[in-house]
Amino acid sequence: MTGDDLTGTVIDALVAFWAATALLVCVAYAFWVFLATAGRSAGRALGPFRAGRADSRVLTIGTEPAHPSYWPAQSWIDTGGAVGRSYRALWTLWRSHWMATVAGRLFLGRRPGTNRRGANAFTRLVMRLVAPGTAVGATAAALLATALHTLVLVVFCALVALVWASWWLTVAVVRGAERVWLLLRGVRTVCPHPRCHRPFPLAAHPCPQCRAVHTALRPGRHGVFRHACRCGARLPSSLLSGRGRTPAECPSCARPLPPSVGTTRVVHVPLIGGSSSGKTMLVAAVVAGLRSWSERGNLTMEFASDADQQDGEALDRQLDRNDWANKTQGDQRAWMILVGRGRRRRLLYLYDPMGESLEQADRVREQQYLAHADGVLFVVDVLADRTVRRALHGADDTLADGARPAAQGPVDTYQGLTGELAALTGGRGDLPVAVVVTKRDVLDRIEALPAPGARVDEWLGAIGLGGLVRGFTHDFKATGFWAVSASAATGTGALDSERRRAAEPVLWLLARSGLRVAALVESRGPVPRQGRRTDTRKQGVRQG
Repeated sequence: MTGDDLTGTVIDALVAFWAATALLVCVAYAFWVFLATAGRSAGRALGPFRAGRADSRVLTIGTEPAHPSYWPAQSWIDTGGAVGRSYRALWTLWRSHWMATVAGRLFLGRRPGTNRRGANAFTRLVMRLVAPGTAVGATAAALLATALHTLVLVVFCALVALVWASWWLTVAVVRGAERVWLLLRGVRTVCPHPRCHRPFPLAAHPCPQCRAVHTALRPGRHGVFRHACRCGARLPSSLLSGRGRTPAECPSCARPLPPSVGTTRVVHVPLIGGSSSGKTMLVAAVVAGLRSWSERGNLTMEFASDADQQDGEALDRQLDRNDWANKTQGDQRAWMILVGRGRRRRLLYLYDPMGESLEQADRVREQQYLAHADGVLFVVDVLADRTVRRALHGADDTLADGARPAAQGPVDTYQGLTGELAALTGGRGDLPVAVVVTKRDVLDRIEALPAPGARVDEWLGAIGLGGLVRGFTHDFKATGFWAVSASAATGTGALDSERRRAAEPVLWLLARSGLRVAALVESRGPVPRQGRRTDTRKQGVRQG
């Protein structure tokens, strides 16, 4: 055997020895160590660095006082942390432990675990011979473990992406379904409070425990069906989970709203009339009439909030005590009443502004609720009209004065309203108007005037207000006329038939919104003339 052959044989033997060593190190030990280290590091990255302490990886609470949901962003933060930490662990294990410590010490003839030098030259020689195979085996194990770990991470990321996409799809479906449902029901939310009256897409909801205000309580990055408040309370964030039963407030003025404001179609009906024209009495009569229809089982009626319930009870007590209601003082929020028939419901906003706020164009322009009107309840006090008053003399004139006529006639009120109403609503042609002649109990006693009959529009023309009637029929999409005695519909001894009749103008407007109450209005017969009787009360004739 020549020298070259011997050298080749030695090299082959060394390569075979190193290969066997590498295979043994890789398969028997290093591969599993690398794999376990990668998995353990990824698992630790998904948990807290220190249990019970704040973690910088966790998303903080922003302007919305709710904890972000896990899946929109935190899941990817944790996934990225698991991927990065596991690869760093593999690199550190290969470089610092296997290369620098194990293989490096073997090359120096030292024991890897204790760094003690080999006992003799033969031991040190064996260590140096094992070192290359160990380094190759550790490197191969690191590469194989990295490849397998990468495959596992790809599957893991795909599953996270699938759950993430499913989560956002659920959010989109729930929000879309809510939006379509609200659009089909015609729900549009507007604040009923004075000096606000702003529309808003979503009400604010204070937390029942810490009172923190949630302005984005809907399916989104804070949760699909529930939001976790910063105090730990869980609030329903979807109509499906009960958001409609959660106390709400206006996001602009922070004043309370009825819970049904976000789930029920709102019908905005402002009462338009001069000061002392009988608007507040008409509101009381309308409420009494709706209650009468409800007691007969023809519809359902309830106040939308505790504040409305208390105001209604206070007004009833005042009417029982004095037989009339004081006129509106200052800015008043809308009366909010839930009216339903069958499965349909409407949230009625009845605006009762001061008559003085409707006497001048610039004051009318400030009444922002008019921009949201679905119909107008125009209150006509014919006793305030100059043409009508010129026809009254003697006892008739005394009766008219006792009824405390409005400060402004209906024609002047209408002329001051129409231009500004068109500017606020974008046109009057799409609005219905219910024209209500008030104080009918007084009108029935005035000898110089004909009695209001079933055709109130013809009666208005007969007493000299035909121009006003023509203005209504020309300017509005639909017009209805009624003559109402609010005093006969409210207070002690109220007549049930008059109560129901007083509610007809509002029912007619609600029917225009799709509530099936038109039959209640159409079933009524002609208006009977009230008997002429003398009122001996100290305060004179009650206002209607």
